[in-house]
Amino acid sequence: MSCTSCGTNTGGKPNGCKSNGGCSTGGCNRMNVHDWLTNLPLSDEDSMCRIVEVSFNNGSRKDFYRNSTVHLYEKGEMVTVEGVSGFDTGEVCLSGELVRLQLKKKGVEENNPEIKRILRRAGDRDLELWKQNKAREPQALTRARSIARQLKLEMKLSEVEFQADGRKATFFYTADGRIDFRELIKIYASEFKVKVEMKQIGARQEAAKVGGIGSCGRELCCSTWLTSFKSVTTIAARYQNLSINQTKLSGQCGRLKCCLNYELDTYLDALQGFPDNADMLETMKGNALLIKKDIFRNLMWYILPDSNKHYPLSIATVRKIKEMNVKGVKPEALETEELVSSKPKEVEPDFVDVVGQISLRSLEKNDKKRKFKQREQQDRNRSNARQAQAPRSPQQNQPRPTIRKDKDKGKPS
Repeated sequence: MSCTSCGTNTGGKPNGCKSNGGCSTGGCNRMNVHDWLTNLPLSDEDSMCRIVEVSFNNGSRKDFYRNSTVHLYEKGEMVTVEGVSGFDTGEVCLSGELVRLQLKKKGVEENNPEIKRILRRAGDRDLELWKQNKAREPQALTRARSIARQLKLEMKLSEVEFQADGRKATFFYTADGRIDFRELIKIYASEFKVKVEMKQIGARQEAAKVGGIGSCGRELCCSTWLTSFKSVTTIAARYQNLSINQTKLSGQCGRLKCCLNYELDTYLDALQGFPDNADMLETMKGNALLIKKDIFRNLMWYILPDSNKHYPLSIATVRKIKEMNVKGVKPEALETEELVSSKPKEVEPDFVDVVGQISLRSLEKNDKKRKFKQREQQDRNRSNARQAQAPRSPQQNQPRPTIRKDKDKGKPS
């Protein structure tokens, strides 16, 4: 998420941070990694890592490139790299010694000869061509979807990414099964005049590319920082005492939310102190069944047959009853714990009955004045109408004599 002051001027540089066209924090790019080794001095420049991580399409795709030039590239710089039968333009998102950790994390050898090279810093011509081809992507996506619909293919296109030189286009799609798109590729190649690559992604990757706001009110984790998608099952929800509601537990991708795994380890560690095989306790009133474990209060909630009352028992009480059941002894009742709420009790406001205390005489006076004014206006309008309709006398119809003053004598003539 970018800062509020990063408005762009006509020159292409940020208006607020004044960082020569690049963001110092890297917040304008998705899937960022904080370079915490950037200010450490290097003891030997020859042993420094010559691999640079470059991001494309605002961080939705990243790849490693070898820096075979004499320049040192920093985070935020635009570079031109080798592409498929041409070149591509991306932004440097990570450089220096921290790239070695990223290579180890993703299982890429630093001396791998298949790693492509960085050609040069992106010039004005490279950036202009890159912007022109990026502007084609929305229209191409709309046209590609209509073509796939005409061929009646059960697939959903989520994104189209053009190479910076416009020679290659990658179409990302989701599908439940395998799709025979041999005819589709021919139509795309003739329609867009590019080399076509089809890449199938999952529902979580599609949500990461599209982006959005989650139910927590923040931007989706898969769009900002989450890179590895682990499997999420309903067992994680059961350990956390969450209701198995598919609509509430599902994210925008239609799968279970990835955040269900964030606190799972904490819950598993807390549940180790609870007794095992305590799903049922034998009492004189019947078998009490376990319905919930409260790890915050260390309580276990039970319910008896033919009763809707819930009985909170402490861990020590459950273990004591379990030992009694092993010996064949059944307690007469369950020793429940007293629940004390830590929240302050809300004081309800006192309502005062004010019926009959409000006088309506002022409202009645205003109503009478308003009605009196309306009657006066109606009478005035009626009298004016009668005068306009009444016939005039012959004397009233004669023209009035004009009075003229003599200039010399000053008398009327």
